[in-house]
Amino acid sequence: MHAGKSYKFSEFILWTRRNIYVALIIGIIPVFIYQTIGIKWLAIPWTVVALLGTATAFLVGFKNTQTYNRTWEARQIWGAILNSSRAWGVMSRDFLNNPSKTKELVYRHFAWLTAMRYAMRDTRNWETVSKTYNQEYKSFYTIPERETSLEEELKKYLSEKELNYILSTKNRAAQLLSLQGKTTKELYDNQEIDSLQFVEMQKMIKDLYDQQGKSERIKNFPYPRQFATINNFFIKLFCILLPFGMLKEFDKLNDATMGFMHGYMVWLVVPFSVLISWVYTSLEQVGESTENPFEGSANDVPISQMSRTIEIDLREMLGETDLPPALQPKNNIIL
Repeated sequence: MHAGKSYKFSEFILWTRRNIYVALIIGIIPVFIYQTIGIKWLAIPWTVVALLGTATAFLVGFKNTQTYNRTWEARQIWGAILNSSRAWGVMSRDFLNNPSKTKELVYRHFAWLTAMRYAMRDTRNWETVSKTYNQEYKSFYTIPERETSLEEELKKYLSEKELNYILSTKNRAAQLLSLQGKTTKELYDNQEIDSLQFVEMQKMIKDLYDQQGKSERIKNFPYPRQFATINNFFIKLFCILLPFGMLKEFDKLNDATMGFMHGYMVWLVVPFSVLISWVYTSLEQVGESTENPFEGSANDVPISQMSRTIEIDLREMLGETDLPPALQPKNNIIL
C-alpha cells in the first residue's frame, strides 16, 4: 500500500516506460511508411479507431472498477480480522483466571495471523508481481514474508510440539484455529470457563474461520481470465490501429500550416499516438496491479502492518512492555 500523498510522476513513468517504448515504435513505423515511402493507402478512417477506442475505454473502466472492488473487499476482511482479534484478546484475558492459558491463546492467535499472511503471500499462476516492471519496482520496498521463513516466525509463538504439528499440515491457519477450539473445550471441561463464555469463544473462532475463508476466496479465485484477456487484446489492437487512424487527420493540417512544419504535420501522429496509447496501457497496468491484493505488489492490502498492529495491541492487553516495533513504510510503501 502506498502510504504517502501520491506516486511521483517520475515513479509512474519508470514503471510504465516499456509501454511508452512500444507505443513509440508502433507510432513511428506507419508515419515513416506513409510520409517517406509514400504508401498513402495505409491510412484508415478515424471513425473505426474512435469506435474501437470507445469500446476499449468501457472495458478498461469495467475492469478497473471490479479490481478496485476486490482490493476494497480484501481491506474490509482484514479490518474485520483486526477487530475480531482485539475481541479475542479481551476474551482470553477476562474470561480466564489462568495467565498461562491466556498467553497460550493469544500467542496462538499471533501464530494464526502469521500463517494467514504467509499463505496470502504465496504465488499463484495468474498473479503479476513476477512481471518485469513489477519486479523492478520491488526494489523500492520490502515484503516481510520474503525476509524470514514461516518456521522462524512461528517459533516465536508456538511450543515445539505444536510447531512441528502445524508445519506438517497443509492449511496451517485452519489447523491453528482448530487448536484454539480444542483448547477452549478443555477449559470448559475443566470448568475454567462457563458455558456462556465457551459459546462466545467458539463464536469468535467461527468468525475467524469465516474471515479466513473470505480472504482465501480472493487469493485463490482470480479476476476472471476471459475478461482480463479480452481487455488486454482490445487495448493492444487499439494501440496498433491508433496511428493509422490519425495519419489523414494530421496530414490535413498541412493545408493550414506555414513555415518549417508545412508538409510534415503528419509526424505529430507519433507523440500524440504515444500519449493516447500510454493513457490506455497505464490504466490497464494500474487495474492489473489491483487485481490481486495479497501478491506482494506495491498496491497490496498491508496485511503485515495490520498483523503487527494486532500483535502490539494484544501484547499490551497482556501487560507486556517489550513490544515489537510497528512496521514503517519504505519509500512510502508498506505491506
